Amino acid sequence: MTAPTVYTGIPARGAKEKLRALAPPLAVVAGLGVCSVAVWVGDPTTPGGFLPLCPTKALLGIDCPGCGGMRMAYSLMHGNIPAALHYNAVSFVFVFLFVWSMAAWTLGRLRGRAMNSWLHWRWTPLVFSVVFVVWFVVRNLPFAPFTGLRV
Repeated sequence: MTAPTVYTGIPARGAKEKLRALAPPLAVVAGLGVCSVAVWVGDPTTPGGFLPLCPTKALLGIDCPGCGGMRMAYSLMHGNIPAALHYNAVSFVFVFLFVWSMAAWTLGRLRGRAMNSWLHWRWTPLVFSVVFVVWFVVRNLPFAPFTGLRV
């Protein structure tokens, strides 16, 4: 009996090594698939479903930066881009950044070395924080045109 092989950062050449390198990204995709099915079945665009309400919205009555995220995902899965942008434009952009980082991570695991993505940029934490705070404030301003950002 041989010892189990561990991902070492060496390029995956054989089928077994490739499967081991792809296991974590595939696990993330499988988890996202389960969440996507729950959002698809739960239809967050119609009230009264089994999907939870945003705690910030329920307790404080304001939209958090993630409010509308499930409705955005539902609309995106149905190909309704204008509705997805209406529900949460920042989360819409984040979906594409997430896909980019997942592709870079997966490719890096197959090549055996880290691949550059937006997560490795020097200003990413600061830019992410500023966008997060600005989106939180702007979508809760009580006058037009910002009231149109509420969901």
